Amino acid sequence: MPQHRTEASRPEDRDADPRDGRNETATERMDRNWNELLQELRVAQTGVQILTGFLLTVPFQQRFLDLDAYQKTVYLVLVVLAVTATGFIVAPVSLHRILFRRHLKRELVDSADRMAQAGLATLALVLAGSALLLFDVVVGRSAGWVAGGAALVGLLVVWLVLPLRLSHRAGRETG
Repeated sequence: MPQHRTEASRPEDRDADPRDGRNETATERMDRNWNELLQELRVAQTGVQILTGFLLTVPFQQRFLDLDAYQKTVYLVLVVLAVTATGFIVAPVSLHRILFRRHLKRELVDSADRMAQAGLATLALVLAGSALLLFDVVVGRSAGWVAGGAALVGLLVVWLVLPLRLSHRAGRETG
């Protein structure tokens, strides 16, 4: 007589992590992770695209010709970084289109997560560099370096140090 397996006995139907209280399969977890990542990217995508678009219009302003060689170099580096950040943050869409219906959700989520992290790191450089350039033009070179450095440190604290600290604290409380 053939044995019948119940739904829960199949590995793909088992709870992905019984300790987290979610009672979801690995597939459900990947779907949830993908949806959460998409929501995060929607927030970042709009801002980075507006910033990139703004940077692309700057050379067409009359005052652009007044920038010195250093300021023009910083500006060009910022354009490259902004385009790179936009590319990383939009890349998961292309990745999804190519991997759609190929049963590669885990690979999609993992790769999109790395792209989002790279996009955010690059965006931090664009934001800090924009503060550097703005203060350099308006106040002076020293003020530019201070503003850029302060912006980068502030972003590192709220985008990296604080989340890592919270993660570490949560690990100590559950472990």
